[in-house]
Amino acid sequence: MHEEYYGFVEKPFSLTPDPKYLYKSESHANAFDLLQYAIRRREGFVVVTGDIGTGKTTLCRAILEQLDRKTFTALVLNPFISEDDLLRLILQDFGVVSRDEIKRGRLAGVSKQELIDTLNEFLLSLLPLRAGALLIIDEAQNLPRQVLEQIRILSNLETNKEKLLQIVLVGQLNLQDILRSPELRQLDQRISIRYELKPLNHEESAAYVAHRLTIAGGGASVSFTAKALDLVYRYTGGIPRLINLLCDRALLGGFSARTNRITPEIVAVAAAGLDMAKRRPTLFGWMRRRAAAFAAGAAAMATIGAGLMYGVVALQARGTVSEPAPPAVIQVAVPRPVPLQPALADSTAADPAGQQAMQAPGSADPGIIQR
Repeated sequence: MHEEYYGFVEKPFSLTPDPKYLYKSESHANAFDLLQYAIRRREGFVVVTGDIGTGKTTLCRAILEQLDRKTFTALVLNPFISEDDLLRLILQDFGVVSRDEIKRGRLAGVSKQELIDTLNEFLLSLLPLRAGALLIIDEAQNLPRQVLEQIRILSNLETNKEKLLQIVLVGQLNLQDILRSPELRQLDQRISIRYELKPLNHEESAAYVAHRLTIAGGGASVSFTAKALDLVYRYTGGIPRLINLLCDRALLGGFSARTNRITPEIVAVAAAGLDMAKRRPTLFGWMRRRAAAFAAGAAAMATIGAGLMYGVVALQARGTVSEPAPPAVIQVAVPRPVPLQPALADSTAADPAGQQAMQAPGSADPGIIQR
């Protein structure tokens, strides 16, 4: 109701990860540019972490919108899956097999190795087209260890010159600790780029609010006073999701008061209704929580002399949880990749060194899906 009152075309502070609302703070702009660079240069394996609500999923969706039609994408939003489920989802998103075909049992009885071989053949078929493939997995901190090991195996799909599959893992801060565990050392060593999103600072928080009001179409009809924006930052600590929650409730309060000017009093009432007034997270608050997240992995350093101990804890930013959404599939007109035996034989004969992908031992006949 308050959207109509203020003349918004849509909700300015929705919690859904709409990429058009991405505000490129310094941290988000750096992450955006770094991801684009990694995908274009085929760096192979990238990890993006951040605290809950910092906009990781929105960032990933914005990246997907920027990709050209020659980049096939698979977006996995549910981390609670098995190795076989992961492979089927990837093949489905890449268009190798449809969802209806999977429901009809198209892949029933197909082994994991055969699924990997089929994916490998599809990726090889993209090389003559100068096309690429990107896999993004959100909430990766919740992936079972055996699925993380499967992802390591997928990272081995490559030619002598380049990686066939670009992989981006997105997750909360503890994802880095998980990846650095001894049993995942081989996977951790394959990561070429790591980046951690930070919360917005005071100035960025105010600009973020103005940005969302403008995109929603009502920037000129309502305004937050400077002191109101100060309170927004103090209550939210610069976490975009919390800013959205608080500002949406503040707009409702402004509508109830029939005013287009959101004051500190309105923000304070909104914060109380969201129980934010009890905790008032600040910069130091999220830094303390950030330090606690890494305390388990921090190593004590012994010094000489009096035997004093100094702890070193990295104080950085924190991450987000996404709203589930359908996977993004970017279609490109390419030959049907499977069965690929004749086409693959011709292409590999032309370039036996450059197009021979690394296979797992005991690979089966790759043309397992007969159309």
